[in-house]
Amino acid sequence: MADMKKAEPPKDPSQYKGIMVYLDSFDGSLTRAAHEMIGVGRKMADKVKEPCIGVVIGDRVASMVDDAGKYGCDEVYGFESPDLSMYRSRPFTDILSGMVFEKKPNILIVPGTKNGRDLAARTAVRVQSGLTADCMEIDVEPETDILIARRPDYGDSTMSEIRCEKHRPQMATSRPGTFEVPPYDDKRTFKKEIRKVDLKKEQLREEILSFKPKGGEDITVSKVLVSGGLGMGNAEGLKLIEQLAELMGGSYGVTRPVADLGWAPRDHQVGQTGKIVRPDLYIAAGISGKPQHIVGMMDSKTVIAVNKDPEAEITKYSDYVINGDLYEILPVFIEELKKRKQGKGRK
Repeated sequence: MADMKKAEPPKDPSQYKGIMVYLDSFDGSLTRAAHEMIGVGRKMADKVKEPCIGVVIGDRVASMVDDAGKYGCDEVYGFESPDLSMYRSRPFTDILSGMVFEKKPNILIVPGTKNGRDLAARTAVRVQSGLTADCMEIDVEPETDILIARRPDYGDSTMSEIRCEKHRPQMATSRPGTFEVPPYDDKRTFKKEIRKVDLKKEQLREEILSFKPKGGEDITVSKVLVSGGLGMGNAEGLKLIEQLAELMGGSYGVTRPVADLGWAPRDHQVGQTGKIVRPDLYIAAGISGKPQHIVGMMDSKTVIAVNKDPEAEITKYSDYVINGDLYEILPVFIEELKKRKQGKGRK
């Protein structure tokens, strides 16, 4: 059994400066979640007038390093090795924690992807700091340099503010889709450095023979999302939801109870324990509007609710409300879209 010891805070927290961002990647490209975290880090760095430092780990990272700088990092450090083409807990933790010890950032933020969560937790233990996970808000107090990390608690009924005043770096993760992607500036200048990594055998306890992607849609990048709730009544109702989404060139989503019943895969669940989405158009059909779901879609640009209950909670977060049975309304939408695609619909 591993020895337990109390994490010791630094004697002088003021020596920790800057905002460090771990940049999650997949198949040689930064993820949307990484771009979101650059945006958050950039805003905090501007507030405290300190650098935003990006860390990229992978194989052939040059293009990702440049990408990070163009999206807003002041300094970007890339670590590359063929053995780092896919995420590995131990070497990634060694590298990120090593950068923390070297650069001493005041704040370290990590995308809350599956790999990011694993890495953030392991790094927090290694550098003897705390970690606030799944934040909906990440900010910094310019007067104190204290990280303000807010996240839903108690069944999403309250928003808790977590402060780490003694330990450094102050750490937080946020789920993909929570924040906007910052603008890309091709003329932006920044410092960059790429380091070759020679991994030792003890850092690679397992051998990766092959990788099979899970597949499926990433609903966090969809511009149009049609979601169904328990108001569908049964799994058959999901066919209408999927058909409408396909005709609109979008994706479909569901609430947590629908996913719990096994009517749809978890990858399509919208909400605090599912995916955070920010589409241009969100259609909520048969969804009552529980706080857990609202947290996941409240930043959609336009929301249309289709519900038999005119007082449903979802209507408070909607731009347009259609009061009626989804089994009567959605087929009308579908039929009209089919006509328009054939050039026979209303102009």
